[in-house]
Amino acid sequence: MTSSSTTGRRALAAYSAAPRGDRLHVWVRWRTCPFVALEEHVHTSGRILDVGCGHGLFPILLALSEPDRSVTGTDVDAAKLVVAREAASSGGVPIAFEPAGDGVPQGPWDAITVVDVLYLLGHERARALLCAAAGELAPGGTLLVKEIDERPLWKYRLARAQEWLATRVLRITEGSGVHFLPPADIAATLERAGLHVERARLDQGRLHPHHLLIGRRPTAG
Repeated sequence: MTSSSTTGRRALAAYSAAPRGDRLHVWVRWRTCPFVALEEHVHTSGRILDVGCGHGLFPILLALSEPDRSVTGTDVDAAKLVVAREAASSGGVPIAFEPAGDGVPQGPWDAITVVDVLYLLGHERARALLCAAAGELAPGGTLLVKEIDERPLWKYRLARAQEWLATRVLRITEGSGVHFLPPADIAATLERAGLHVERARLDQGRLHPHHLLIGRRPTAG
């Protein structure tokens, strides 16, 4: 396994030929989202799915960090998938990037990651996505959900304003609005889907109230 700093530089370098606006978006995502901390919770091998992959930065990081991972990314934005595929090719990482359908691609998946996606869906669709993802996990598989917490309030307000700007004004993120699903609601949904849930804050030293929920499917037997 290569160091996180080296892997991060390689992941960002994969976008060197991307249009300027896409490079800026990827750089901002890298600076504001705790991708390295998230990567440490993902299985080091097996089939990995990233739902709502955007420009593909996190899947590329996952593949570069551990070559035994077989990584797939899905997204609703066809233009971002084009950038993701070109970046993966430039970075020399074999990743499958596919258009997002109505549900979750058929598993079993050893790990599924959902990073800053639920708030774009509305609460009911977000819960449905979580249940669908839980249903496609392999025994012993992990569902990682990174979303924004409602506390502390000043961080929440900052994150909400930023996402409103991205979805409603700049139109750089696909979504009809900003509807953050509280971590307690996410945890309850995962538990109802049969997963064992752990929670962790990832916002120390960061402006956004990042909150991670780890849902684990029990092993068979």
